[in-house]
Amino acid sequence: MTEDYRARVRAWLAANDPGPVGGLPPAEHLSAAKRFQAALYAAGFAGITWPKEWGGQGLGTADQQIFAEEAAEYDLPTYPFIVNMGMCGPTLVDLGTPEQKSRYLRPLLSGEEIWCQLFSEPGAGSDVASLQTRAVRDDGGWAVNGQKVWTTNAQWADFGALLARTDPDVPKHAGLTMFIVDMHAPGVTVRPLKDMSGKAPFNEVYLDDVRIPAGAVIGEVGQGWRVAITMLGHERVSIGSSRPSRSSALSFDAVLALARRQGATDVPAHRERLAGLYAHERALELLNARMRQEAQAGRPPGARGSVAKLAGALQLRRAIEVAGELAGAGAVAWEPGDRHGDDLALGINSAPATGIAGGTNEVQRTIIGERVLGLPKEPQVDRDVPVRDLKVGTQRTEDPR
Repeated sequence: MTEDYRARVRAWLAANDPGPVGGLPPAEHLSAAKRFQAALYAAGFAGITWPKEWGGQGLGTADQQIFAEEAAEYDLPTYPFIVNMGMCGPTLVDLGTPEQKSRYLRPLLSGEEIWCQLFSEPGAGSDVASLQTRAVRDDGGWAVNGQKVWTTNAQWADFGALLARTDPDVPKHAGLTMFIVDMHAPGVTVRPLKDMSGKAPFNEVYLDDVRIPAGAVIGEVGQGWRVAITMLGHERVSIGSSRPSRSSALSFDAVLALARRQGATDVPAHRERLAGLYAHERALELLNARMRQEAQAGRPPGARGSVAKLAGALQLRRAIEVAGELAGAGAVAWEPGDRHGDDLALGINSAPATGIAGGTNEVQRTIIGERVLGLPKEPQVDRDVPVRDLKVGTQRTEDPR
């Protein structure tokens, strides 16, 4: 059965690969990505392990692993849906109401609707719980005001998972609520932010008196931190387990091809570095396969998701070091039209973000130490202090009430 499934996946990918779309204008890129995601869903390869009643396939982690292995041979246009599939969707499966699951999960899986995650703020990055975006009750629903930043795919998003403060009179972790926000609603403004690769993969988002209905709360009012921890766990597993396609300039296969072009495969020092890169990449694949199997068996990743996230960021750092050594000056200067040089430079410039997005490496190490290894917690003098009494982030000095 396993080989039959692999053969079906392989045949479908070969017949439906749209080819590289990254060079297309943004609107055409998005259209191509949506067409591919719709075809993926129709063929039964989206939400492979998700429950059938909500549009998934109800299959096992072994099937998901097979698809990931075969898809790594292609440069598939799935980037607009990474938040759908790795963060918001799994959290709705875990904690959404039946009405929310019925309304949002199928369009999310099919690519008809795109989601983003609205957590970080200018004054609340690693310490997300100190956020200041406020949601106050209004005509049976909520009115939201604030600013979010580093929001991946907000320029495409139809909906966002918004973490906002609903009670400033309790400590920072206790007064938060998670909402579903319509990204096309009046008062939502999205502005792109460019990174050093020259691309704009994330955005800043302004929320000015945005109305949210009462039924858009994910989980319970005041329990947003619990929902956020669930989503962050999924996010860290998603980032850590995101396997680069073999065409990626920093995959082991691509770095090995670079070594061969440079005539470096017979140099013992380079062979040793290549072997180490392969071993770490394979170990990361096996770690993520195990975590997916455990999740399928009912054991959520929890804080262990930070292990996968940290390991993935460190693996890319190793790949940058090995590729840089092999390419030499070619990693920073190359002939016009040299696709290999251009791809490598883009990969090197983009990769450091993995050590920041979803929580920095330092934050991941703290989580692993405290919640996985059981080491003493770092001092937190503000844990029991009401938010209104804290001078943090972008908090106003006047009483917002």
